[in-house]
Amino acid sequence: MQKILVTGGAGFIGSHTVVALHEAGYTPVIIDDFSNSAESVIDNLKDLTTPDLLFLHGDVNDKPFMQKVMRETKPSAVIHFAAKKAVGESVANPLAYYRSNVDGLLTVLETMQENDIKSIVFSSSCTVYGEPDVCPVTEDTPQKQATSPYGATKQMCERILEDVVTANNSSVIALRYFNPVGAHPSAKIGELPLGDPNNLVPFLTQATAGLRGPLTVFGDDYDTPDGTCVRDFIHVMDLAEAHVSAVKFALDNQGFNTFNIGSGKGNSVLELINSFEKVTGQKVPYNIGARRPGDVIKIWANADKAKSVLGWQTTRSLDDSMRDAWRWQQSLTN
Repeated sequence: MQKILVTGGAGFIGSHTVVALHEAGYTPVIIDDFSNSAESVIDNLKDLTTPDLLFLHGDVNDKPFMQKVMRETKPSAVIHFAAKKAVGESVANPLAYYRSNVDGLLTVLETMQENDIKSIVFSSSCTVYGEPDVCPVTEDTPQKQATSPYGATKQMCERILEDVVTANNSSVIALRYFNPVGAHPSAKIGELPLGDPNNLVPFLTQATAGLRGPLTVFGDDYDTPDGTCVRDFIHVMDLAEAHVSAVKFALDNQGFNTFNIGSGKGNSVLELINSFEKVTGQKVPYNIGARRPGDVIKIWANADKAKSVLGWQTTRSLDDSMRDAWRWQQSLTN
């Protein structure tokens, strides 16, 4: 069983990918420093995978630690999630984002190179496209200036990865994914923000559960069908399975490849709220607020390349995502 090193493996997307890797026959090795995740996730992952699941506590920016991990675990490939991830926070604190996201990738790549590990799947983002002129976006859609420091770090990291491939004939896949939502159907893992959520769905579920005040919908005067921002919401387990497909491809192919990972459909914020209310029978308390700096107005994916090259496509709906997200929230409050 090939070992796959998963940085940030206790986070939202990372934890679900660990489960998908285990189900596909790989041996995941998790690195996390719990800066944006909880230690309880590891115990829940052991319930979903194996009691022998290997977890290493540490920071990807700590080069001696990463050298030791690479040397001792000898992974066949790396999936790199560990990074800061909130658009709004990146606007308020850009230096922290450049330090964490760019330096973290450099340390991972340097220690991979020192241990002759050639394959990496990188957690990129649709934010690399900036505000697109036309939707859906393909992998060839021209990249505009990012609308946030978060998006800028993803653009920089992709350039670094492309240059690394040219220099050492490695295998790099950048998955440009859109808006992950939902949770594992077991309700053992899901999105678990520390403090106030930065993402829409955990804020929505917490507001609905009465754990905080009403959800704020940032702007209802955009050039969209209902005035609210449009996103491509993808179930986190579909996204996790895309990483498994990407690892398989990376282990068998050299070069730099990018793939859009989305549902291929755009839904507005109000449409997501309506889906949640429909499948749960719960009323979402929300207010309309001002536009939020850094937000793209509308974006969704053309994911045909992932389907044709990786053999991957989504199998779960927005309704499925909302149902699983609410089940996860209920597991936290019961």
